Amino acid sequence: MWELTKSFNFEAAHTLTGTTLGPASEEIHGHSFRAEVAVRGLPDPETGMLIDLGLLEGKLAEMRRTLDHKFLNRIEGLERPTLENITRFIFERVQPIGPIARVTIYRDSCGETCTYYAPADHERR
Repeated sequence: MWELTKSFNFEAAHTLTGTTLGPASEEIHGHSFRAEVAVRGLPDPETGMLIDLGLLEGKLAEMRRTLDHKFLNRIEGLERPTLENITRFIFERVQPIGPIARVTIYRDSCGETCTYYAPADHERR
């Protein structure tokens, strides 16, 4: 079993209401994010690859354009942009191209990470 990861960075703003962080999280504020997408499985016997990296790079570039320098609350499907929802949002949009095992978001300035794992029956090959 192999796992291949590819990551991209994005800067974005959001607001979160109803947290114990209070007014600080309710104001518009921004973060630097790094998203890591992991593909897991067995390489294709003909190509020797888990996934065509060109397809993965293209999809991650699309995700970066969707998220970078945006107000995340305004993105359809991401109206409550918690770390949990951002990881699932990325997973759902990237997973059609291959055996995506997980998406992890790193917010180093806050010392936080969050990982969304594919359902067990999702792994292929």
